[in-house]
Amino acid sequence: MNNLSEQRILLPNDIYIKDIDSIETISINNYLSSGGYKALAKAVKELKSQDIIEEVKKSGLRGRGGAGFSTGQKWELAAGAEADEKYLCCNAAEGEPGTYKDRCLIRMNPHQLIEGIIIASYAIGANKSYIYINEDYAKEIAALEKALKEAKDKGYIGEKILGSGFSLNINIAKCPNKYVAGEETAMIEVIEGRPAKPWQKPPFYPVAKGLYGKPTLVNNTETLSNIPHIILKGWEWFSKIGSHKSPGTMLFTLTGDINKPGIYELPLGTTMKTLINNCGVGIKNGMRFKAAFPAGPSNAPIIGSQIDVSLDFDSLKEAGSGLGSAAVTVVGDAKCIVNTIAGFSKFFMEESCGQCPPCQMGTVKMYRLLQKIEDGNGEVNDLANLENTCSLLEGEKVYCHLLKGAVLSVKNTIKHFRNEFETHINK
Repeated sequence: MNNLSEQRILLPNDIYIKDIDSIETISINNYLSSGGYKALAKAVKELKSQDIIEEVKKSGLRGRGGAGFSTGQKWELAAGAEADEKYLCCNAAEGEPGTYKDRCLIRMNPHQLIEGIIIASYAIGANKSYIYINEDYAKEIAALEKALKEAKDKGYIGEKILGSGFSLNINIAKCPNKYVAGEETAMIEVIEGRPAKPWQKPPFYPVAKGLYGKPTLVNNTETLSNIPHIILKGWEWFSKIGSHKSPGTMLFTLTGDINKPGIYELPLGTTMKTLINNCGVGIKNGMRFKAAFPAGPSNAPIIGSQIDVSLDFDSLKEAGSGLGSAAVTVVGDAKCIVNTIAGFSKFFMEESCGQCPPCQMGTVKMYRLLQKIEDGNGEVNDLANLENTCSLLEGEKVYCHLLKGAVLSVKNTIKHFRNEFETHINK
């Protein structure tokens, strides 16, 4: 890793998947000794709300939860919304297969996240915030509960923080272990005590009308964890890391047919080849690279001719794929791509909340056709049927991105590996 590891911001070390449960959480005293909460002190004592928002905008920080939207612009919208009350929600649901980065950030250094939440809440004028986390993450929840108590005891949470006129309460909200529960409007439904079912957007977006009908800023764990570093060291420092349009680092969860699956912090713009070979120490069992899904199961694969693609929001979009939350799943050449995509399709079928008929019925149909082909029972017209189904579903209006992800992965895998599907059908 050497030169790549010099630009770490969030995690001091690489974390191998097998070691996640052994991560030790730093105490507030250790966090303070390394400069913790200095950014908060700077924010509430020296800066106005707009100063903080401008700093974040100039840094170029983009949301690390999937869409890559400008964090500063999102904050500006929330700050400008007129209301007697505002909320901030940290989305730590992380329900996509092969994603572990939020868990690692929380388990290792919850105070980094908490400080980011406090600064963001101050910037937009929110006096109540929530950390929305998977109910099955018992150790992470315990780490958060302890850290929140430590921060409150030190005066970083509560009334008139650090002698300022700003007050904030931070609560933990547990979410069901369901993929769709991580969608931001489904999150709002859960916090308000209802089932995890997304809203149709438009007309309402959380930043204008969210939790309890009030303006609500939603950022994910990694996004907010960057904030203390940007405020303390300045936007110019941050913007020099990574690529021009995607500054900073990102936590890549590398899984699949890889020798060292783990969580790696790399500057955005690092190539897929570097991630696989330098971090993951190559593909296991002597296999060669066949494909990688840089956004987990919810986007198009990167194939062999694209292995030098830069891992950033814009480059992957140009390559016909996407970065998402950077859950990179690698497939070796000895593995069946039909089996892989059938597994992805099954996940989406099982995770559909059933609220939108096109999603409920479409994911079932795609999975059944894929499994039929995988089982060796495919017929000549099944592949055309599958492609037609994808085309029809692309135009359907649904409440969240689950169906879009399911279609993108199937459609583009067929595009790149049609011969494998045809071999299954013709054998």
